[in-house]
Amino acid sequence: MTVTIEVPIDSEKESAFFNRELGGCLKPLEEVFQIVISTRGNRIFIQGDEKNAKLTEQLIHDIYDLRKEGFSAHPEDIRNALRSMKKDDTLNLKNLLGNYIQVANNKKHILPKTETQRHYVECIKRYDIVIGIGPAGTGKTYLAMAMAINAYLKKRVSRIILARPAVEAGEKLGYLPGNMYEKINPYLRPLYDALYEMMDVEKAAALIEKGVIEIAPLAFMRGRTLNDAFVILDEAQNTTSEQMKMYLTRLGFNSKTVITGDITQIDLPQDRHSGLIDVVRVLKDIEGIKFVHFSDKDVVRHKLVQEIVKAYERSEKH
Repeated sequence: MTVTIEVPIDSEKESAFFNRELGGCLKPLEEVFQIVISTRGNRIFIQGDEKNAKLTEQLIHDIYDLRKEGFSAHPEDIRNALRSMKKDDTLNLKNLLGNYIQVANNKKHILPKTETQRHYVECIKRYDIVIGIGPAGTGKTYLAMAMAINAYLKKRVSRIILARPAVEAGEKLGYLPGNMYEKINPYLRPLYDALYEMMDVEKAAALIEKGVIEIAPLAFMRGRTLNDAFVILDEAQNTTSEQMKMYLTRLGFNSKTVITGDITQIDLPQDRHSGLIDVVRVLKDIEGIKFVHFSDKDVVRHKLVQEIVKAYERSEKH
C-alpha cells in the first residue's frame, strides 16, 4: 500500500538544511527504499510503500539527531551504512553513523565505511597490538592514523610515531640528493599525506617540530623503547622477519601499535622473507594480538579501484 508520511522540521534553519541536502543525505534513502522524498516549507514528505516509508521516517529522524549532535554525514557514508543495514537487520543508522572517530577538532570526523573497517576500529580500541592485512584502498593506514590522533586528543598517549620500511632505499639511497632525512622523505610521504588530510597542516607541523608526532623509517626504531605512544607501522609486508621482531619488541608501557600491510605487494628481494607473512604464522595464537583481514569488498577509493584489485586477483590465479 502506498502512503504519504509528513515529517515536521523544528526550525527554519533545519528546514533549510534538509532542503539543501535533499540531493545529498536524503537521496540514498530514495535509492535504497524506492520512495520519493520532497520538502515544502518546514515539512518533509515521504511517499511510497508503507513499510519503507515508515523506516525512512525513522532514518530521517536519526540523521536529524546526529546533526544536532554536531555530525553531518556525507551522502556516501549514509549509502554505505544503508548497505550494511540491508545485509544485517540488527544494525541501525544512528549507531553506524554515530560510530565516528573525532580528529583535529569537533568538525572533522572519520567514519568506518564497511563492516570490516568497523571491526578493525573496535579491535584497535580493545587490543594493544592489531595487525591489518589487505589490499590497497581498504583504509588500513588511514583509520589507524585517525585512531592515533584521537588517542592523542583524548590524552590516552603523549605521542604518535609513524614508521615505514624504506626497502627501495638500499644502495639507491646514496644516489638521491640531500641529507639522510631528505633522502628518505619520499618513502614517508604517504604518512604525511594522511596526517595532513586529518589535521590542520600548521598544527601538525608544530607537533612534528616538538617531537609529539614522529615520522621515521623503521630502521630508526632500533634500540628504542616506545612508552606512552601510539605507533603505526605501515607497508609492513616490506619488513624482514628480523625487522618485524625488532619492531614488536620496542613496545613499552601504555603503548599501542597498529601494523598494516598487503602481502600481495612485497618489494623485498626474492631471497628475503616478509616479516608480515611470518608474524601471522608466529603470533597467531598469542592472546592480546588481533589480526584483521580486509578484502576487495572493503576498498573505499574510486569505484574502479575495487575492480582493479579483483582483476589482478583473477589474473594471479591463472
